[in-house]
Parts: sequence; C-alpha cells; structure tokens
Amino acid sequence: RLAVARAIAAGSFRVGGAGAAPRSGFETLTSGSSGEPKRVARSQQSWIASFAVNRELFGIGPGVRVAVPGRLTQSLALYAALEAVHLGAELHVLDDLRPDRQARVMAERQVEVLYAAPAQLRLLIEARVKWPGLRLIVLGGSRVDKGLRAGLRQRTAAAEVREFYGAAETSFIAISDSCTPEDAVGRPYPGVEFRVEAGEIWVRSPYLFDGYTAGEGAKWRDGFVSVGEMGEMQGGFLYLHGRAGRMVTVADQNVFPEAIEAFLLGLQGVRQAAVVPVADGLRGVHLVAVLQGDPAEAAAILRELRVQLGPLKAPKRLIWREDWPLLSSGKTDLRAIADGVEG
Repeated sequence: RLAVARAIAAGSFRVGGAGAAPRSGFETLTSGSSGEPKRVARSQQSWIASFAVNRELFGIGPGVRVAVPGRLTQSLALYAALEAVHLGAELHVLDDLRPDRQARVMAERQVEVLYAAPAQLRLLIEARVKWPGLRLIVLGGSRVDKGLRAGLRQRTAAAEVREFYGAAETSFIAISDSCTPEDAVGRPYPGVEFRVEAGEIWVRSPYLFDGYTAGEGAKWRDGFVSVGEMGEMQGGFLYLHGRAGRMVTVADQNVFPEAIEAFLLGLQGVRQAAVVPVADGLRGVHLVAVLQGDPAEAAAILRELRVQLGPLKAPKRLIWREDWPLLSSGKTDLRAIADGVEG
C-alpha cells in the first residue's frame, strides 16, 4: 500500500522495465498473452474518471477491504490497487503469497471486494476456503466459464460477480449485471460509446490510453480505438467472438479459439484450456486442445467437441499438461503453450 501511495504522490511513474518515469502521466503494460507486452502511456485522469464510477457501482470507499492477488506489473491489479487507495479503501496486495495462502488470508481478513482475473480465481478456489465476508468479485481478463461459476458458489454463495470486458489500452468497455445473458459480457460501461464495424469493436470513452511507448497494436479512427476484438451487439448487450489476431481458418471456416476454450472449461475434467492451430496440408490448419485436468475424461471431451462443433472445427487431439504457464496478468501464456505443441 505504501508503494502505491508513493506512486500516486509522485504524479508520474513507470511500471516494469528500465528507464525514467514519464514527465507526466504514467506507463503500464499489456498482458502479452500472445506476444511481448506493449508499454501503454496514460494520463492519471483516464483512470481517476472510472474510480468515481466504481465508487457508486461497487460501493468502494473508506474502510472497505479490497484484495488484489495479481502482481502490480499487471494493468488490472495496478488499477485495482490505485483505485482502492484513491477511494480510501483498505488495500490488501497478496501477490507475494501462494494461491492457497491468498485464499486463507482473504478469509482471515474478511475481505469484502476482490479484483482478479478468472485464472487467478480458479487457483484461489482450489484452496477450498470459504470467504464469508466477500460481497463482490470484479473479474476481468477473460470470460467466466460455467465451471468457475460453480466453484464460486461453493466458496461464497453471497458474493456478487461483476464481469467486465476491457483492455489495458481502453480500460472498461462493458460490464455485466444480474440481467446479462450468460454468453454476453455486459452492457456498455458508464461513459463508454462503442460501435461494431464488420464485426470489429471500436470504443470511445474518457478512459482511453494516450498511445504506446513500446510496441504497437491498437488502431485509432475518429476518436475511437480498436484492439482487434471481434463481436456483436444483441439486445443492448455485447457478445465477444475473440481476437482477430487469434482467428484461424479451418477448411474455409473462420474459427475463434477463445470460443472453444470457453466451451472446454465448462466440461467435466477440465481445469485449464488453450486451443492452438497446427499446420495441416489438407485443411490449412487443424486445432489442438491443450488441457490441465483429468485425462480419464479425454474420450468424453473429444466426443462433446465433435457433437457441438462438428468434425472440422473440433480439435483433433488433446494434450494434457500438469503444469500451466501463466503470465503475471493471470492469463494463460499462449506462446509457451504453443511452443510445447508439435505438429
């Protein structure tokens, strides 16, 4: 908490890497889930503007106990920590503890609000500790699958889950509520305007970044920015398909690996899932599912994949891993996963 307070007092700071802090604003990092992290430049106001919104949405204020399990080099964790200090909440940064210890500390300290990525939450749930004081879980970074929701109900029946969609470049884009359909990510976050053009999501809001100081990726147009996410609007809710950069074509059919990963995570015996393309002389590519969980369920998993996705889109084989590579953001390290897959 002291380090976070000092960063706020300094007025400008830089997260990760060598070099002096910027003259104004601050620099943070993208997750780097499919490549090298990009360095993002922001103004303080781009985050402070949403602190005020979340004070009303989430009831974060003086004395509220907020836990952050991720490293502060991660944009989501840094945001949550700065927000808690700015709003006068009681901040608990837990990144130096093992997930099982994090889970116990949350229970001991009667944490009320948790900011986490789904992968981090999965590890916390495995500790089999109940959190009687927890009233709110704010989740970002990837979709929340059925298996994770079931595990949460066993640990904390009373906590509300608010899933949001965003990126290091955009901050909040959409947020869920009790009316959000299961497959949607939510309605537009307050102050956010977005449009979908040819399936690509474009965003304009007070929360956008200023640009990159290292790396590139997002596109700008008429004040709107796109990070390459594909989706659609239905009934006022945003539905995501996946990143354009991860989309593959299998036998002339466009496939988003993220959709298959979400389906896999809802199946019995699957704890973690990643889907990667492998070169195929007949189809161009075929898909392989890399899993962590119970290999005894392999036959049932392959059968469900073929029934739901068809023989072309369904992964042709499963690879099981005991370890699971994660980035500091809590997301799966897709590069490390792909490096371990042979054609």
